[in-house]
Amino acid sequence: MKYRRLGKSGLQVSELSFGAWVTFAQQIGEKTAEKLMTIAYDGGVNFFDNAEAYANGKAEVMMGKILKRRRWGRDTFLVSSKVFWGGDLPNQEGLSRKHVIEACHAALRRLRVDYLDLYFCHRPDPNTPIEETVRAMSDLIGQGKVLYWGTSEWSVAEITEAHRIARELRLVPPTMEQPQYNMFHRERVEKEFAPLYDTVGLGTTIWSPLASGLLTGKYNDGDPGGTRISLKNYEWLREQFETNEARKRLTKVKRLAAVANDLGTTLPRLALAWCLKNPRVSSVITGASKPAQVKENMKAGELVDKLDDQVMKEIETILR
Repeated sequence: MKYRRLGKSGLQVSELSFGAWVTFAQQIGEKTAEKLMTIAYDGGVNFFDNAEAYANGKAEVMMGKILKRRRWGRDTFLVSSKVFWGGDLPNQEGLSRKHVIEACHAALRRLRVDYLDLYFCHRPDPNTPIEETVRAMSDLIGQGKVLYWGTSEWSVAEITEAHRIARELRLVPPTMEQPQYNMFHRERVEKEFAPLYDTVGLGTTIWSPLASGLLTGKYNDGDPGGTRISLKNYEWLREQFETNEARKRLTKVKRLAAVANDLGTTLPRLALAWCLKNPRVSSVITGASKPAQVKENMKAGELVDKLDDQVMKEIETILR
């Protein structure tokens, strides 16, 4: 496992990390989750990603029990939470000072830790002034309850505004952004955020590197069953797989699988290594429901050097 700086901060984060989205408390139980986290940790992963919205907080409860039981040194891992969707009542969602503070305290209880290494604003909140959110996050950092804060799926303008406010008011600015990034979803990381990498030193912890499973090849012949697109409340994900664009992408996936085969590897490893090839990516958040998947993902870093100019050109030709 290799480690990268999180933006311009001094924090070292494993290039491959492990997240709880969809799987924890939905697809898998605590026993399996502990196996997966342990394999990842033993493979060098030091960042575990979570959010208040994942399984309505149950994902954090599960991860907290595992962290306590494993007794890993607190200085050997990073754990995150994300704030936005905490409930159905007015002050149980969004980025108001009230919800940001209360959600942080709730995440600390669920995860059974004294502080969050990373705390993300899960989405921008048009109903709350950015200054209010920046002040709340800065206060949590001043209290030692959060070490670094960031955003997820914010626009360049919103991130820039948060930095301007922090600079003028001498508050703590966001360190990282968590955008979606994969072979089929590239615009924001490669183009939109380009001005921010050098100016504000933005780090990125990217999600959905396998395009919600599309880049594993398991949907090439239709839904095999038992996947995330079959889960209740994920109808929106299934709908994405039934569009004309998705069918075009499946054709490309089959061609990408041939590239992986020529390299003597698997399609998931190729897709993860492709993300790691981008130096602007601080960490690639992986997910899994089976031990074999984690073991396979952890080997993706070994493939990066094999993605030379010729291979990258071949992949680009397929994607276009």
